[in-house]
Amino acid sequence: MHLSEIWVYPIKSLRGIRLSEASVEVRGLKYDRRWMIVDENGIFVTQRTNPEMALLNVAFDREGLLISHHYRSGDKILVPFEPASTTSLKVKVWKDVVTARTVCDRLDAWISQQLGKKLRIVEMTEYSHRKINPVFAYENEQLSFADDFPYLLISEASLGSLNTQLTVPVGMDRFRPNFVIAGTQPFEEDCWKGIKIGDLTFRIASSCERCVLVNVDSETGVKSREPLRTLARFRQIEKKVLFGQNLISTTQGIVREGDLVEVDP
Repeated sequence: MHLSEIWVYPIKSLRGIRLSEASVEVRGLKYDRRWMIVDENGIFVTQRTNPEMALLNVAFDREGLLISHHYRSGDKILVPFEPASTTSLKVKVWKDVVTARTVCDRLDAWISQQLGKKLRIVEMTEYSHRKINPVFAYENEQLSFADDFPYLLISEASLGSLNTQLTVPVGMDRFRPNFVIAGTQPFEEDCWKGIKIGDLTFRIASSCERCVLVNVDSETGVKSREPLRTLARFRQIEKKVLFGQNLISTTQGIVREGDLVEVDP
């Protein structure tokens, strides 16, 4: 088994960036979900209710993150690593209230225009505190703006198995994993307790419960009924549709595409 793909999603619910190597940190991969879009009340906004977010690309630039529209490459703006603002505010992601920092008014105006409502982009700082659910935590680990866990893993074989049951196959991007693993049997990862990627170790915290976000086509920004409907037919346990595994890192360092993956019994 080996690590075939590495993905980060710097701005929650916008398009991801594939990397050849990445830095493993407690909160997740470096830069992963460290920025988030919120509404006027500071509540997080995602593709669940705003599927057109799937059409906003994110790329690394020397001075920050470059956001651009997937079909209008000239329509772009920079999210600086060094924000122009020092204003902090309380934002809400699911049940958690977190202190975040605004970035700049010009950026807020741009994202509001793209999505047709008044929004702003906020950044998680080193002083932002958001703990993993203590039921799953190892040492009171901190979490980014990700839904529940720092890392998500899916195997190529599991996606392949799903696609054999779909009329129109879907890509791995629908499920937004950080790690894609090659060389397994379909859904073999359901039975793992922990893994080693290269020299780094991770604990399997839980299977990932899927929602309507996976039904958003990243090429069109349109939501349909698949693949969640098909997943529900054979991956539903106690009314939860499960696909992929949530991880917590127990060591930090660098992972690279091609790293060997070992199951930790």
